[in-house]
Amino acid sequence: RKSVSNHCLVGHLAPSNGMLNPDSHFSSEKGINLKHIESRPSRMNSQEFEFFISVDTSCSKALDEVIAGLRTEISGHVHELSRNKQKDTVPWFPNHIQDLDRFANQILSYGSELDADHPGFTDPVYRARRKEFADIAYSYRHGQVIPKVEYTAEEKATWSTVFRELKTLYPTHACREHNRVFPLLEKYCGYRQDNIPQLEDVSCYLQSCTGFRLRPVAGLLSSRDFLAGLAFRVFHSTQYIRHSSKPMYTPEPDICHELLGHVPLFADPTFAQFSQEIGLASLGAPDEYIERLATVYWFTVEFGLCKQGSEVKAYGAGLLSSFGELQYCLTDKPKIQPFDPLKTSLQKYPVTEFQPIYFVAESFDDAKERVRKFADTIPRPFSVRYNAYTQSIEVLNNTQQLRNLADSISGEIGILCNALRKME
Repeated sequence: RKSVSNHCLVGHLAPSNGMLNPDSHFSSEKGINLKHIESRPSRMNSQEFEFFISVDTSCSKALDEVIAGLRTEISGHVHELSRNKQKDTVPWFPNHIQDLDRFANQILSYGSELDADHPGFTDPVYRARRKEFADIAYSYRHGQVIPKVEYTAEEKATWSTVFRELKTLYPTHACREHNRVFPLLEKYCGYRQDNIPQLEDVSCYLQSCTGFRLRPVAGLLSSRDFLAGLAFRVFHSTQYIRHSSKPMYTPEPDICHELLGHVPLFADPTFAQFSQEIGLASLGAPDEYIERLATVYWFTVEFGLCKQGSEVKAYGAGLLSSFGELQYCLTDKPKIQPFDPLKTSLQKYPVTEFQPIYFVAESFDDAKERVRKFADTIPRPFSVRYNAYTQSIEVLNNTQQLRNLADSISGEIGILCNALRKME
């Protein structure tokens, strides 16, 4: 996924007159740099607008003055979503799976808001359809059933083209874990050339395999928020499909990318654990390490290769959902390097063309251990552990927490030893 930098301030504004003059508040003289601003009609009141503003400043006092001024001037509300903290302050992160509701809609684009170079930019019907999907995700809360979607004939035809072409490459190009799970998805989740599976059905199946679940998302999340979801084994998934004019191309993740690329590997226990390790490493990490983790995610979960026997196979979702790049990545054209998070995390990459470089893991287990070692280099004054029983994050920063963890490990080791004795 495209990564999004976390700036000092993210705010929502809802002025009743739809007018906002940023120059009157954000200026270099005040030590504040306006980095991004966008608006959209309010979902609550069609006569109002919402503004998303991102700024950069080293002066918290000046920022507080600007926010106070906005609240005085605008007949609406100003909400500060996030602010970079001081170096000795740990950024907020979700402690319980339900906390994901707090940032699920902190997105940078919504529904019909497409870039000018998007294949569906000039298609009003497609843009309206995209908004329908975005509204479903925007209204979703943890614990609810993901609403089912009646896909159109045109959408099914697009899926059919992608499904048919990719399935011809999987036996020779995809990793064995993907190929092992794919027939099971066909059997239990409605994966067919003439049918687009429903997120709720796929999510329930994943939970029965590895505890991973899908959550609909209305747009692009920040790297920090997206990775935090993985810590809870939650994958934020789109529900819309790419434009029919270019069935083999999509400028952003769509339902083909999610269901054909990501889902099969999330049903594999080793890969699911590997993905969660990246998410856990992100909790409370400084911004610069979030971007490095997002890059590791890009070159593994999205565009990763791995050794299997004497061959190299694809396991990244960006490869497994792209007919052209899945062929290209296993040729002698791109540069191939061994996966090393310390080096991989610093590698620059394009987001609109085939990758010029890929990183090959020895195995998922080896990649997981390397990510763990990389996580140890992240400066934060605690460790974290996911408690699957309570669906919460345990911050390990006191002796009682460590005792609880030791007791849990002791119990598991006892079960292991007892099982080994019985096998003997």
